[in-house]
Amino acid sequence: MTTLPVDTDNFRVEIDEGGIAHLIFGPAGGMPVTDARGHAAIASIWRDLDARADVRVVLVRSEGKAFCAGGALDMVEEMLQSETARRRVLHEARELVAGMLACGKPIVSAIHGAAVGAGLAVALLADISIAAKNAKLIDGHAKLGVAAGDHAAVIWPLLCGMAKAKYYLMLCEPLSGEEAERIGLVSQAVEADRLQQAALDIAQRLAAGSAAALAHTKRSLNLWLHAAWPAFEASLNAEIMGFGEADAREGLAAIREKRAPQFGRGQ
Repeated sequence: MTTLPVDTDNFRVEIDEGGIAHLIFGPAGGMPVTDARGHAAIASIWRDLDARADVRVVLVRSEGKAFCAGGALDMVEEMLQSETARRRVLHEARELVAGMLACGKPIVSAIHGAAVGAGLAVALLADISIAAKNAKLIDGHAKLGVAAGDHAAVIWPLLCGMAKAKYYLMLCEPLSGEEAERIGLVSQAVEADRLQQAALDIAQRLAAGSAAALAHTKRSLNLWLHAAWPAFEASLNAEIMGFGEADAREGLAAIREKRAPQFGRGQ
């Protein structure tokens, strides 16, 4: 097993002898999140993995009690206060989506527990997404008071249709892994105790396949996502702009105070 150095403690990368790069969110037994360094690292890791000859497939999983709960609240607070931080996160969010689409190696995600924010983006932008039936997928941007911009506009309508995309993204309704499979948002849902093995089996099958054939197939199919790129850019810019407005400040306060947000007041 080869360990790839990464500039974060939010996740680690281990490459096994079969050419599978295991990107593992942590900490073990805790709640995985992305802080400022972790967000930068998860955005840039895809080009590094794509360039490695010893990597044939990427398997994203977690050893925490959830897949990944998204951005740490301290990072959200920084974005509320700093235009520089907002510009940085905009660049990283674009790099994350573009990097996953451009990576010629197949990406598999094994989703358990909560997948939120950047964690949900990684989970759903994987080429093959396997969810535990009791997993909880949530895009909470609108509840925070900003547009659903980090990945949703580019992929949700294509995966599950516009009606379902608007319903779940505008209401911030959580989906179970089972429901996500039913509407086409994930590739497959399995019992929680089978998740890791099921995802590993798929990664191993991909690793045994033709790297060129898989890369060309992935790139061809991703042209559908590139066709939606203007919608992604618009949503991402709207999201980042929203972090400078009053609704986002109220949304973060409501999360910290464990209450319903009261948007539109004091503006």
